[in-house]
Amino acid sequence: MADTNPPDTKRSVGKKRDRKSGKVADFRYKRPPRHKEKGDAGRGKSRSQRSSPNSDPARNKPNGHAGPRPGEAYAALDLGTNNCRLLIARPSGRDFTVIDAFSRVVKLGEDLAKTGRLSDEAMDRALGALSVCAEKLRRRKVRLARSVATEACRRAANGNAFIERVKEETGIVLDIITAEEEARLAVLGCHILLEDGKGPAVIFDIGGGSTELVLLEPGGKIPRIIDWQSVPWGVVSLTDTVGRGEDTFDARVARYAKMREIVSGSFAPFAERIADASTHDDIRLLGTSGTVTTLASLHLELPHYDRKAVDGLIVPSKAMRDISERLSGMSPDERSELPCIGNDRADLVVAGCAILDSILDLWPAEKLGVADRGIREGILRSLMAAERQSERALKALHETRSDTHSNRAI
Repeated sequence: MADTNPPDTKRSVGKKRDRKSGKVADFRYKRPPRHKEKGDAGRGKSRSQRSSPNSDPARNKPNGHAGPRPGEAYAALDLGTNNCRLLIARPSGRDFTVIDAFSRVVKLGEDLAKTGRLSDEAMDRALGALSVCAEKLRRRKVRLARSVATEACRRAANGNAFIERVKEETGIVLDIITAEEEARLAVLGCHILLEDGKGPAVIFDIGGGSTELVLLEPGGKIPRIIDWQSVPWGVVSLTDTVGRGEDTFDARVARYAKMREIVSGSFAPFAERIADASTHDDIRLLGTSGTVTTLASLHLELPHYDRKAVDGLIVPSKAMRDISERLSGMSPDERSELPCIGNDRADLVVAGCAILDSILDLWPAEKLGVADRGIREGILRSLMAAERQSERALKALHETRSDTHSNRAI
């Protein structure tokens, strides 16, 4: 397996406009006040006695071991522009085993492109999903967690106010991460699915409110980011900006062309920077998003979505382009009747196709790798790698102290 903590030459990762990013979330997951029950854990304890981001129940153990105790788990929560996703896992060697997961379409960024704010309805939907997540985090003995929010909260004028409301009502502390860190976490979560090869590779993540493109250094098992770009176009933001005029076939064709024009223009600086790298014979491409997994499902003609069949699949790029062209000419009702699309994706998948088409223009790989994994897996790998480093450092400290005491005794 590739290293779980790939280096990144971009030193600005983790910085954002108002406070430091990258902290571990406060996991005092509490019930909303209106649902408090008698005997709630933590009642009657002082603030210093309750769990906090930096507290460690294992720290007071006699042997000083800082590692996880049996049954303890790690969690990663990703609140995006369209979805709320949670993954809870336990370490398994240098990998992990998922013990619980949750995903819900919340459309947090609905109408954000027009108003610049998160709507009350969208925030209520997200809070409903986050409450479910909080309950799962309480029940699963989560030792360490990180919860992040992405483009919708980055762009919204009331994004920080919403973060405070989430903390108050659910106990979950969301960290608004930068686009650069979002790209890094996506790479960390899925790079092990890259095809073998010595040529340069691009990994992309088509989200609800933004798309991240990352160019990786060729060769080697440890991915190193050498260039990247994030554009404010995801399936929700692009759809809301262009509109939903799909009454006729001609209107749908024109709408798709407009989407392609907007996205290609935003990608232009990155396309220019990586132009030389894109001419190599052995270029590789890997995508992580609902768009690529949906199109891969259609390619396989699956009657319903099957993660095991899709995650890690390699698909001819031309096949993905053909599916994109077919979907762009269909009406929303026609798209909604297709397996693996349904009503939830029928109005957004075309925007994803336009973004994918534009990516294939600037990085014309013959094959496309498909990943049903990304930010959440990247967070989990980061947390577990940090714990392993901490354990090694603590062990080294104890050995040094033991050697010192032995020398003094002599």
